[in-house]
Amino acid sequence: MTTQQLTRFGVSIDADLIKKFDRYILHAGYGTRSEAIRDLIRARLVDEKVHDAGAQATGVLSLVYDHHKRELEDHLTGLQHDHHEMIIATTHVHLDHHNCLEVILLRGTVGKIKDIGAALASFKGVKHSSLSLTATDELR
Repeated sequence: MTTQQLTRFGVSIDADLIKKFDRYILHAGYGTRSEAIRDLIRARLVDEKVHDAGAQATGVLSLVYDHHKRELEDHLTGLQHDHHEMIIATTHVHLDHHNCLEVILLRGTVGKIKDIGAALASFKGVKHSSLSLTATDELR
């Protein structure tokens, strides 16, 4: 484990804003303002990074689809095999008689992850998709 040097700095904040922030900290379970500020900074940096198509990222893609749709599962599986080097893991859940949930973990560039997500979501029979990205290098 590496030890990082801490830097202290002062911030001037309006009294009403700090009251709201302190309520947020309490509700979110942070022990200190510093912990909350560090997380907010990291979140903003990750948000900036996941808009850079060339940045390295990890993604969670969730798909809900009709498993009765002819050849859909073959198309979904085929596209995943075409990009096997980026697929970390998949989980398949039967939600009910008609619907399945597929959760796919991906690693690669933001642009490629978004392209795969869009391609999988575009198949006829996919009812909903959601992609969440994080840039792990910004979390150190």
